Amino acid sequence: MDKKVLILCTGNSCRSIIAEALINAKLEGISADSSGVRASGKVNANAKKLLEEKGIWQEQYHSKTIDKVLNNKYDLVVTVCDHANETCPMFPQAVKVIHIGFEDPDGKDFEAFIKTYEQIEQILLPKVVEALK
Repeated sequence: MDKKVLILCTGNSCRSIIAEALINAKLEGISADSSGVRASGKVNANAKKLLEEKGIWQEQYHSKTIDKVLNNKYDLVVTVCDHANETCPMFPQAVKVIHIGFEDPDGKDFEAFIKTYEQIEQILLPKVVEALK
């Protein structure tokens, strides 16, 4: 299948990084990047710790701004926060955009990150597969 997905949020430090890692680890034939409308420039320590515990952390995961990926070709763009959904830029190539919002775990305890991970795995992954059919 070899489809490319971009996960877009505001800070690119928690939700989008978790979604990128889950897609890359669990969806065969689909690869993901992530970026932020206003990237924080860092991966949240709890998000990184959780992905390391799950065995799906990769060193190339980092917080980056939309301009770093804007010219890449994607089959699907998924916004995971309302702000990114409202400010999602137009991509040079026509691309399908869907919104699947998740509460931001940033600033909350580690349990909130586990909950976000589980929600992304259960909700976002099947919707990505469906959207790419």
